[in-house]
Amino acid sequence: MLGGSKLISHFQWKELRNNLVRREWAFSFFHAGSYLTGTYHKDGSIDWNHPVPTEDKKKELEPKVHDLMLYHVYEEH
Repeated sequence: MLGGSKLISHFQWKELRNNLVRREWAFSFFHAGSYLTGTYHKDGSIDWNHPVPTEDKKKELEPKVHDLMLYHVYEEH
């Protein structure tokens, strides 16, 4: 998050589905003055809700969302 990249703030997540076939979570956060939401899938793929970020924004944000989901969902606290 050095080098001028903008932080994700107010990150929230909620489990939507957890069964043998699918596991997915809804997430939301603020970034650069925008409120973004989406669905995170167990395989690490992300479906963005409206407004869908540009491809460049996705490349910036998806690794951050992935790290936050790993921290909140998969790590023991």
